[in-house]
Amino acid sequence: MKMKQAVAGLALAAALVVPASAADVLSVNGQNLWSQAQARLVEEGTTYVSLRAVANVLSPDAAVTWEDGTAWVRGAGLTLSAKPGEQWLTVNGRALYIPHGVRLEKGSTLVPIRALARALGGEVEWSAGKGVMLTPGSGRPEKQPYTQEDLYWMARIISAESRGEPLLGKLAVGTVVLNRVCSDEFPNTVREVIFDRKWGVQFTPVANGTVYDEPTQESLLAAKLVLDGARAAGNSLYFIAPELTDNHWTMENRTYVTTIGCHWFYE
Repeated sequence: MKMKQAVAGLALAAALVVPASAADVLSVNGQNLWSQAQARLVEEGTTYVSLRAVANVLSPDAAVTWEDGTAWVRGAGLTLSAKPGEQWLTVNGRALYIPHGVRLEKGSTLVPIRALARALGGEVEWSAGKGVMLTPGSGRPEKQPYTQEDLYWMARIISAESRGEPLLGKLAVGTVVLNRVCSDEFPNTVREVIFDRKWGVQFTPVANGTVYDEPTQESLLAAKLVLDGARAAGNSLYFIAPELTDNHWTMENRTYVTTIGCHWFYE
């Protein structure tokens, strides 16, 4: 599968949410898990569920523990962690984005059901008549949907362009790279987009060499998140830091989308 197709599919999957009314029923093999009075909540249309309750269904042989403020799920071929307050969970080296963060409610660690199902190899569907239907699968995640080369260069361009920016700003820079991968106006891979010279050097770190520097840990995390479906700054194809450049072609010729940190983003 071409990188453009893979990225488009991830963006679509990441955008799906479960309607609020679906929180009344979580059907697993025909049984309603909520009949066990498990903790859950709905945040802006996304259903959060108890990590322990759902992990016990999707990975019944795994052990769920709480260690130093972090929930862990460990089993054969599976290591998952989720820390309340963080905007991601990690599973077998991957990082899955949780925009509103992992929650801790009444002693239960809560995560979005779609993210948890994806992390544990299950599937989630919603029906107006049946609520949320959860189907167990392998009990562990599928192979990461990106190559080590993609991760290598994505982490470096994010770090070089947005080292001092918040996580959202780093995700936005990564989103611009992937939006270009998906666009017919630009090359088809992460590396080719970064080093594209069709209209001159596209990214300052390529010109000054900082793209080769070792990335920060948060930049590596942001690269994993965006390559696994996280998005920010919409359909932006360009970004600039107005205070750091005299070249305002983007501001004068493209449609403004948003500002995150020192960067202005444009379609």
